[in-house]
Amino acid sequence: MANQHTGGKWNVYDEQIKEILELNKGIEPIDVVKQINNDFDSSQRQEFSRYIRRNISRINDVNEGIYEACEDIKVDFTSAKNLWIKTKNKDGGGVSGFIVNPNYVAPVEEDKIIKEIDFLSIFKDKIQAVVLNQIENFKPTGLFDRLVYTDVHIGMDVNPDTFSLYGGVWDEKEIFKRLDIMIAHTIFHKKSNILHIDELGDFVDGWDGETTRKGHKLPQNMDNQGQFDVGLKFKIYLVEGVVNHFDKVICYDICEDNHAGAFGYIINSAFKAYIELKYPNNVTVTNQRKFIDHYFATPKHCFPLTHGKDSKSLKFGFKPILDKVQENKIDNYIKEYYLLQKGVKIEFGKGDSHQYITDNSTSKSFSYNNFPAFSPPSGWVQVNFQNSISGFVHYNYYDNGQKSINDHIF
Repeated sequence: MANQHTGGKWNVYDEQIKEILELNKGIEPIDVVKQINNDFDSSQRQEFSRYIRRNISRINDVNEGIYEACEDIKVDFTSAKNLWIKTKNKDGGGVSGFIVNPNYVAPVEEDKIIKEIDFLSIFKDKIQAVVLNQIENFKPTGLFDRLVYTDVHIGMDVNPDTFSLYGGVWDEKEIFKRLDIMIAHTIFHKKSNILHIDELGDFVDGWDGETTRKGHKLPQNMDNQGQFDVGLKFKIYLVEGVVNHFDKVICYDICEDNHAGAFGYIINSAFKAYIELKYPNNVTVTNQRKFIDHYFATPKHCFPLTHGKDSKSLKFGFKPILDKVQENKIDNYIKEYYLLQKGVKIEFGKGDSHQYITDNSTSKSFSYNNFPAFSPPSGWVQVNFQNSISGFVHYNYYDNGQKSINDHIF
């Protein structure tokens, strides 16, 4: 998201980068970027430049430790003939040293080369691509549309002993009943030919009846296989429900959260493999594996996204009400990726809290958006908090910088 995730977005330029570095000894990464494409905006230039700096040793096929040693003493490794390495003896009895050639690359035997497997190629001969016809007589008034949903919790049992405080049902039938409503709502409120779909994590409830961190048992009404089948069907059904109404459908799926975690990534990876091959001209999928990542829908619209909690570190995560600590975290992220440019609107989005709260005024840099859960509250939430609302949010964005909000509460 601007990843379109950092390595995957820029590594297609590795050969060009290598050529430029070989022809221009000591050239700065930002100047490499300009030679490749001087039309990138400021944010793209900075991101690309960081990618080059972080990957320069790999791109030039040199030992990373030797490259960093040269960088520490301000020596260009491409022109260094020899490097004297000092090491302390383990017995403490003195110092040993040896000379290395920083540009030497050890030969690799052919049978030891691990060749990257293109996951999509497994399905290429098995999925027939579909060519969609343009919708006639539709005149877009919006710049792009955006659908945001989160916390589907497929497999969650909201009433395991029939005595939960507010009861409820969350099975496959109820999930797809709500999904039909979301598809119809999205089509009804369409104002453009481009639809962004953001899914903000906790898509399935957990693996083997536990969260990603283990030790937290969850009442579930589906096993792992059932969650996978329903989850994959959900993703495909959603896209196929809207794809005939838009020229482009662009999906962003968060795969770093506290319930779905790696299981969520597996489902989304299968979804990506299938749907991009079936609709190669109309649908793209980005599976977000970083805790926070972002994308630009246009050069003026930036969306940093997170679930709110991750799979291992954050027990409490981002709160529903923005405080100074959280504001500083988000501001640091914005500064790190040079997102705060003139005229750019930054809308930070999160799930996890199962609350629908939008804060447009606490921060001058960004808006802070909590999105409602797609699922009803679990039995635990019903007892510890309240019978919280559930729903999803749809937006239309316009050329004049305005947007309309078309939310739906179940």
